[in-house]
Amino acid sequence: MIKEFKEFILRGNVIDLAIGVVIGSAFTAIVTSLVEGLLTPLVTWVLSLFGSADAFAGLVLSPKENVVFDFGQVINALITFLITAFVLFLIVKAVNKLRNLHPQEEEEVAPEITAEDYLEEIRDLLKAQTTGTLPNEQLDQLFDTKTEQ
Repeated sequence: MIKEFKEFILRGNVIDLAIGVVIGSAFTAIVTSLVEGLLTPLVTWVLSLFGSADAFAGLVLSPKENVVFDFGQVINALITFLITAFVLFLIVKAVNKLRNLHPQEEEEVAPEITAEDYLEEIRDLLKAQTTGTLPNEQLDQLFDTKTEQ
């Protein structure tokens, strides 16, 4: 059971999904800090320049409010994101090294038959039939032209 769990975890899809979730979470923190720390104060400051509460119906403006741009929050989110991405890079690098230590035996795969291969085979069978080297009964068996009832 532990071996199966190890194989499941080391499968590429699971690791890729986990990395995507962690990076997505860290990136969400960056976007949130950009909006809360920079964009919201910027919009508040621009709207407060107009000074008239009647200019924007439905918006509450308080021009006396101090507008604070929180660059520290944005820088903190960026540093956290970079550290998280670097740690994930190290983890993926270690997992890939483990995979290379134990190479998996590749199963022999039969060559894929293309449409051209089928057409060449049909051509050869038709040539054989027209030259008389292939009896009609054998041709019928190859193509299963008789319907089963």
